[in-house]
Amino acid sequence: MTTKTTYDFKPVNLGRWVVWTLFALVLLVAPKVFTSSLSMTMLTQMGTAIIICLSYNMLLGQGGMLSFGHAVYSGLGAFASIHVLNKVGAGAWDVPVSLIPLVGGATGLLIAAVLGAVTTKKSGTIFAMITLGVGELVWSMSLMLPEFFGGEGGVSANRVVGEPVMGITFGPQIQVYYLIAVYCFICTALMFAFTQTPLGRMLNAVRDNPERVQFIGYDTQRVRYFAFMIAGFFAGIGGGLYAINFEIVTAEVVGAHASGAYLLFTFLGGALFFFGPIIGGVLMVLASVLMSELTKAWLLYLGLIFLFMVMYAPGGIASLILMNVRVAAHGLLRKLWTSYLALAGTALVAMTGVAVMVEMIYHLKLNEALGPVMRFAGAEIDTHGTDAWVGAAMLFITGAGLFELTRRQFARQWGQIQEEIELAQRRAEGH
Repeated sequence: MTTKTTYDFKPVNLGRWVVWTLFALVLLVAPKVFTSSLSMTMLTQMGTAIIICLSYNMLLGQGGMLSFGHAVYSGLGAFASIHVLNKVGAGAWDVPVSLIPLVGGATGLLIAAVLGAVTTKKSGTIFAMITLGVGELVWSMSLMLPEFFGGEGGVSANRVVGEPVMGITFGPQIQVYYLIAVYCFICTALMFAFTQTPLGRMLNAVRDNPERVQFIGYDTQRVRYFAFMIAGFFAGIGGGLYAINFEIVTAEVVGAHASGAYLLFTFLGGALFFFGPIIGGVLMVLASVLMSELTKAWLLYLGLIFLFMVMYAPGGIASLILMNVRVAAHGLLRKLWTSYLALAGTALVAMTGVAVMVEMIYHLKLNEALGPVMRFAGAEIDTHGTDAWVGAAMLFITGAGLFELTRRQFARQWGQIQEEIELAQRRAEGH
């Protein structure tokens, strides 16, 4: 009996290679394009935020685990890293600065292994409440253990320690950026590779139908536990990079505010898509650095944006991009550009009305000593004048009304285009 040996070769996924190459090029040339000190500061923070948001999405988007305490693992990883950095500076330990983020990763993994054994025994709302309690517990411990957490002042260090390697001292910010960029690329690639593994696929199954996963013989708690530990590892690496970048770590990094920020921006970016948290991490830095400089009410605006996205685009920005890419692939995007202009214009009118009212309220409450007149978008507005309030209210009402009318028309047009796409696909399949 003879047997025939056959070999199967999978075609190279050219599109995936192009995407990853472009991602590496963006990381490489970004500091060459944005050369100001503010831009460099934001780029380094974006790299750290991308890693942490991607690690959080392993829980939320891939596993369906809503966690309110993810900052525990990135924060404790940051504290462990900065303590090791101080040991290196004192000459007690000999650890290269470039490897200190791995100390944060090991710390995040260890803490996740301990706490995850308890939290992953439950799922859904109970899991969310347990993580919230764990997060508050760790934050309260930061005040009780000043030896480790440094009290209200936190723990500071100097990243320029040890012998330079190839002239790299991590003193200049550009060197820190490229260190973060390398970790960002490697961690992103590893987390994407995790989604292609059997464990990653099983995690998706646990998210979608845990009862069926149990029926075929898998332990859903064990799957959640392994994913929880891996997410903690990558979050700890992000925390280690945070410690090197800022050279100080305070108790805020383990607080509920940080955990809420990871949740909010991962959702805004698109939790159901791998590249969604990358968008969320970029938006988180833009909001916390740029938006906070423009207005004191930036958190209020952020909340309104979150509410708007939940109502009209629950899939996040990534879902909007992919839906329009699908329409563009069938050559139908040109039918929507006028509707998009109308939506943007009416939304801008409504947002202007809201912004004027919000800024007037903040001016009356916080800047009353400066007088009743404030400047908004280059115009002077009298906060005590009735016409200013009536005008802002009319702007909002008019813009909101026109936006709703435009949105309904757009929804009908969008439905017709989707029907055209489905009909074209059925024709291509020969049905």
